[in-house]
Amino acid sequence: MPVFRTSQEAQQAVAQARSAICVPELGEGHGAFALFIEGDVLFDAMIAAIERATDTIWMESYIFAADEVGARFVAALAAKARAGLDVRLHLDAFGAGQRNFRALRRALAQSGVRFRWFRPFDLRHPLRYFQRNHRKLLVVDSREAYLGGFNIRRLNSWRLHGVTRQRDTHLRVSGPLARLATRHFDRLWQDARALPAKAIPQEAGGIEGLLVPSYSRRCRKRLACLHAGLIGMAQTHIYLTSPYFGPGTVVDKALQEAAHRGVDVRLLVPRRSDPLVAGWATRAAYGQLLSAGVRVYEYLPRQLHAKTSVVDAAWSIVGSANLDYRSLFVNQELVLVAHDRALAGQLQAQFLDDLCDASEITHPTWYRRSWRARGLEAIGWVARRLL
Repeated sequence: MPVFRTSQEAQQAVAQARSAICVPELGEGHGAFALFIEGDVLFDAMIAAIERATDTIWMESYIFAADEVGARFVAALAAKARAGLDVRLHLDAFGAGQRNFRALRRALAQSGVRFRWFRPFDLRHPLRYFQRNHRKLLVVDSREAYLGGFNIRRLNSWRLHGVTRQRDTHLRVSGPLARLATRHFDRLWQDARALPAKAIPQEAGGIEGLLVPSYSRRCRKRLACLHAGLIGMAQTHIYLTSPYFGPGTVVDKALQEAAHRGVDVRLLVPRRSDPLVAGWATRAAYGQLLSAGVRVYEYLPRQLHAKTSVVDAAWSIVGSANLDYRSLFVNQELVLVAHDRALAGQLQAQFLDDLCDASEITHPTWYRRSWRARGLEAIGWVARRLL
């Protein structure tokens, strides 16, 4: 005799099936991760890790500014290279390729640091320039690793930039995850090809987290599927922070489905975006999100650059990936997905604290916005895959 399902039951079944495919099986952790939300604290910890290194220091970043913070890292890396360690620095040719970086580049070369640009512009392969290395990763002795949203620049420093410093989030991991971070770094350093499928195991019951890059040979939509899978698993609440949000993506649709089935879904994005057109694209998603019951907030006091997700105070994602088209489907990204209530609790508390400095976008207010604002959103919608 056939079993008939209601529409809601069918949707839940689809969500569960998607979750089973896209979300790895993880053991539950017990607070093994260190969370950083202040640049000065993070930079001090990273420099201390570099100074403790005895074998290898491998680092990559999207932005590595030729300022006081960048100079401090170059000095620390150069000192270790002169001491005979294997020191590598892999920087994005677009994000970090400023003219005034040349002096720091010379200091690196003179000390023996192995340096590489990720995809400088090449007339023979111009379309490759469209994909950027947006990852931020430091791995020391394959023992500890730092990853998240922080770039290397004074904009993230309270001491140097003051109260208007950028708001961001980073993590320190160790043990098996640090060794996995070493593999991720080396793969991109060698050839930038997609990781073999076995490098991203579906089942990792012995550890509480997994480092997931943008895609493997098995799936070029891994980050989108991972986020959508976790959202599909949600029973009570979903708290997302992202500087940019891509309308029309699988993540956008998954959030709307979750809100429809009664999950408390909240999205925090910046009031001011850089570039402006990225903010217009984000706002182009507001209408459908609000209609579905998603609560949308705009962060007010300073630039928001953190990329975090918390589901049911148990699961979390932290890394370099925005919830937009480029991060989900184009750029090289790296995130940690963790099944750890201590980390999820910290991220959730920070999210709720950030809401105190945010303004909620209500349905009536949104529909009273000006025609100029609507026109800018249309431009953002058209440009959303290029940002």
